[in-house]
Amino acid sequence: MKKIYTSLLCSLAFTCAVFQSATAQLNLHPANIPYYHASAPKINDLIDTRLDVRFDYQRSYLNGKEWVTLKPHFYPVDSVRLDAKWMDIKTIGIMENGKIVPLKYRYEDSLSIAVQLNRTYKQNEHYTLYIEYTAKPDDVHSKPGFKYDGKGLYFVNPTGKEAGKPTQIWTQGEAESSSCWFPTIDKPDQKTTEQLSMTVPAKYTTLSNGLLISQKNNADGTRTDTWKQSLPHCPYLFMMAIGDFKIYKDKWRNKEVSYYMEPAYAPYARQVFGQTPEMMELFSKALGVDFPWEKYAQVVVRDYPLGAMENSSATLHGDYVQKTPWDLIDDPNGSGGTTIAHELFHQWFGDLVTCESWSNETLNESFAVFGEKYWNEKKYGKDDGDAKRYDELQAYLNNASAYKQALTPFVYTDQEGVNGSNIYDKGGLVLNMMRSYLGDDAFFKGLGLYLKTHAFKNAEVQDLRLAMEEISGKDMNWFFNQWYYGAGHPLLDIAYQWSEADHQETIFISQKQDGQVFRLPVAIDIYAGGKTTRKQVWLTQKTDTLTFKLPAKPDLVNVDADKMLITKKADHKTIQEFSYQYRHAPLYLDRLEALNAATSQETSEQGLSIVLSALKDKYHGMRIKAIKALKMDSAAVANAALPIITDLATQDANYPVRGAAISVLGKTKSQAYAAIYKASLSSPSYTVKGAALIAFNNIAPADAFKIAKSMEADDKGQLGQAIINVYAASGSDKEWPYVINAFNKGSTQVKFNLTQGPFTQMIGRLDNKAYVQQGIIAIRDLAISFKRYNIAPKLIAALQQIEDARKKLNDNASVNLAEDAIKEINKVKA
Repeated sequence: MKKIYTSLLCSLAFTCAVFQSATAQLNLHPANIPYYHASAPKINDLIDTRLDVRFDYQRSYLNGKEWVTLKPHFYPVDSVRLDAKWMDIKTIGIMENGKIVPLKYRYEDSLSIAVQLNRTYKQNEHYTLYIEYTAKPDDVHSKPGFKYDGKGLYFVNPTGKEAGKPTQIWTQGEAESSSCWFPTIDKPDQKTTEQLSMTVPAKYTTLSNGLLISQKNNADGTRTDTWKQSLPHCPYLFMMAIGDFKIYKDKWRNKEVSYYMEPAYAPYARQVFGQTPEMMELFSKALGVDFPWEKYAQVVVRDYPLGAMENSSATLHGDYVQKTPWDLIDDPNGSGGTTIAHELFHQWFGDLVTCESWSNETLNESFAVFGEKYWNEKKYGKDDGDAKRYDELQAYLNNASAYKQALTPFVYTDQEGVNGSNIYDKGGLVLNMMRSYLGDDAFFKGLGLYLKTHAFKNAEVQDLRLAMEEISGKDMNWFFNQWYYGAGHPLLDIAYQWSEADHQETIFISQKQDGQVFRLPVAIDIYAGGKTTRKQVWLTQKTDTLTFKLPAKPDLVNVDADKMLITKKADHKTIQEFSYQYRHAPLYLDRLEALNAATSQETSEQGLSIVLSALKDKYHGMRIKAIKALKMDSAAVANAALPIITDLATQDANYPVRGAAISVLGKTKSQAYAAIYKASLSSPSYTVKGAALIAFNNIAPADAFKIAKSMEADDKGQLGQAIINVYAASGSDKEWPYVINAFNKGSTQVKFNLTQGPFTQMIGRLDNKAYVQQGIIAIRDLAISFKRYNIAPKLIAALQQIEDARKKLNDNASVNLAEDAIKEINKVKA
């Protein structure tokens, strides 16, 4: 779903308000620009799609019948082209008086069907094609670099041979993969109503878009479920999910809200998804547009690699959101809830109004990121929303490839795609900047106008600009040219000078980035004489010099006081000024800036004071950052911090804070904290238990090994990783089956983390060469599958570490396998 690409037109788009005018002025017609991505031409329009599908579980096939109704978009047509990837096409005809009249067609490169119609149709004439086909998703060849984008239809354990894994079928349509399981015009600028009949073994539950309008039991032990969505949506949002699901029914106003989960997790459906109606109410009121679909369902499936997918009225989640109450203790407002909010906000932005082309994908994804942070802010407080926005800012700033591409790119290669960090991380922050500039009232009314104007249709980024201008009365071209059609971000260098003679504060703000100079509205708070004065200024030059007459030298000048700018700052405040900022400025990001400054001066009196204050901060995320920032090799820091850390390890209301504190105590390797570790092993939190087990292993490895054995049956989350750490330090071949099984069950992030330490070390010293080779293959497969996420270099380093260890043991077979694995990883294109 996330794609990566580079814009070659950002400077053109910045110079000219409208891209087309820029190309005209410079005689660069889009047809002459390499890799220019135009919106898909609309020759025929989808009107309605009716599907009747059955499944061959033995071969992972779908046997389908389709009735698709279309009309010419404007000009008369005598043919139509449908996307249909790697199918067996059996019949194509047109419906006339209830009968199927065969049509001539060409199936080109197993990708699309060119159908010759029986006559010429004019603009308002509808026609219905009948197509009988077999979809063979396992025959689909994925695009380079997008292993999971292209198959469309997924069979999970279809023959039931994999122990412990349920049999399921589910779909993934974005970007243009629905045409792997039914013929359609698979473009984001098409919308169609839908009716889908699925014939499945009667023991299974089904889910699709819209409402379940009928169920029919068949004599052969199957059941046919028919779902109908009367509201038009894009083909990529069509969905199916089939499996052994239990349904928990909830409600928002007069609409059904339901959660489909595996039976083992069904008792916890309310704990996992129960905030959904509250989110629906928040978003509906904020936008002035009620949740638009006939119902809202969420289903959790196995082997889904992309997080979640916002199919209209029926979101599909990966199984990482499927948790018990004990899992949720450690993450009450974290990744699962954030994803739920993200996909729900998509029901307006992406589903109700859809980007006209993937160049405009920011209209889908950036809004969903904005929505999830808005939920965090309103539900858990501004500190929580700002903390999560800061994380996405860092994700963007740490991805240099994103700097080169505009948020609305029109030029990119297929291999590059749309840069995910731009449309997710940066895009959500751009919307929050727009919100700050316009104010909440105008911003959300502008969003409401945009949604109402383009409901069940498509939009481009310019449509968002026009809506915001109509509501606010402000010209927004400068903002959109700069942030949507331009690339990068400002690098601000901020310096201060006080003149006692003139009672004048001078602020020097330089933009150090190459390329465009950004126009920035900035709030500056001046703290002097016990009062705070706000100044609103515009930065418009490569270097801006601002002067303010003041009665006395200010205690603090806080540039970007709202902390809204997408920027990397070098802010030359003194540590005394940062200390004042921590204690008096109102925002989480004010305090975080001070903490970050203090970490490099932690042994100074003011630096240590900031860090110690942050250990007691009101927001749990700040307390964790302060714990992790401690320089415990300094006696002064350790003596001052340990009493606070000990209290946090036993008394903090937030379990991840307790876990972080225990980890710091564990690194002291002091027997003085043994009682804390032992007591913490009985905590309801897996994070706390995991930290306690690792800490206990540092002082009593034999006892920790026995405890790890006793905890294997309940090895969730951080506890499972802690057990692997203990086994890596003290275990042998006997523990390897547990370790490799835990590795294989872990998320991609968990697997990667394990390879950077204990897992790799254990492989290096195992006696059983078959186990060693099993570990090498696991690391190799991880590196190849996720090379596009730039993890390969560190995984290659892990393999080299294993190779060196096995050389010392004269294990030539494993050495050769590791060398071959590295070669295979290097051959794969990222």
